[in-house]
Amino acid sequence: MPVIDLPLAWVAVLDVLAWFVVHLVLSFTVQRIPLAFFNRHERWFTQFAWEREGAFWQRFCKVKRWKGYIPDGTLFVRDGFNKRQLHGRDSTSLSLFLLESRRAEYVHWLMIVPSFLFFLWNPLWAAWLNVLYAVLFNVPLIIIQRYNRPRLERIISSQ
Repeated sequence: MPVIDLPLAWVAVLDVLAWFVVHLVLSFTVQRIPLAFFNRHERWFTQFAWEREGAFWQRFCKVKRWKGYIPDGTLFVRDGFNKRQLHGRDSTSLSLFLLESRRAEYVHWLMIVPSFLFFLWNPLWAAWLNVLYAVLFNVPLIIIQRYNRPRLERIISSQ
């Protein structure tokens, strides 16, 4: 039973507006976090052994097949860092790309968290649909970062 009881049409409108606000606020807020934060907390983004430097994601999720269809966040956050392609092969450009990929992963993990607020005004089935939306929307973007980053780290360490 939701805490706030609304007609289903209003629930749907509130859901769309809430997701719009969540996406914008989190995107713009995380964009303001200094890159030093992502450098200082690099252990949060360390690859697990089972990921086998991204090979797991290619083998089980076929990342290469679909990652090109995912739009870059700079379509919505104008001052963001476009991760569609490398901006250079020098160590400074590659290190910046690496930190920005951590930022991208971080924001997409954060975007899943507010999905549980939807239990406040949604019927149980609709609240779970919102959680499912948050996971289905964000997990592929997290996978892309976790797939690309080990390759980028290899290039940086070989320089």
